[in-house]
Amino acid sequence: MPKLEKLYHDILVELGEDPEREGLKRTPHRAAKAMDFLTSGYHQTLEDIVNEAIFESDNDEMVIVKEIELYSLCEHHLLPFIGKCHVAYIPTGKVLGLSKIARIVDLFARRLQIQENLTKQIAECIMQVTNAEGVGVIIEAKHLCMMMRGVEKQNSVMTTSVMLGSFRDDATTRNEFLYLLGKR
Repeated sequence: MPKLEKLYHDILVELGEDPEREGLKRTPHRAAKAMDFLTSGYHQTLEDIVNEAIFESDNDEMVIVKEIELYSLCEHHLLPFIGKCHVAYIPTGKVLGLSKIARIVDLFARRLQIQENLTKQIAECIMQVTNAEGVGVIIEAKHLCMMMRGVEKQNSVMTTSVMLGSFRDDATTRNEFLYLLGKR
């Protein structure tokens, strides 16, 4: 962390600020801690997250977890994007502990990221961990890089989706997912 603190100190100087003034004295330290937390996905593994929370089940119906909050940093501007993630899968003998789905979302969201790749990483990970018949992931997010700078469009929402297995190959399955999300 000392190196990251020094870099934040130098950024403040380059901006024309005095890092020693009262309001900024601890800012490099706080900013370094915040960045470490916001990128903590680099320091976690899927095995640590799942932690054997995969359970035998004869359920073969769609499992959906809606409105999982997510916070990530755009890899292009290091500005946040904030939104919600909807995850669905159809089990084939195994279900994933409920909180683990949200933790998988955070694992990838807490890395420098673009939303398109984030959506794909979550879907592929859920498919890998559960060996599901199919997985669907939809993310809806607002990007501060588009709201605070550039075109400054406050109400734009980016939606991305990745459909794998039966969600991609079977329109009925995909439509059930969209219907249950209220998207159809």
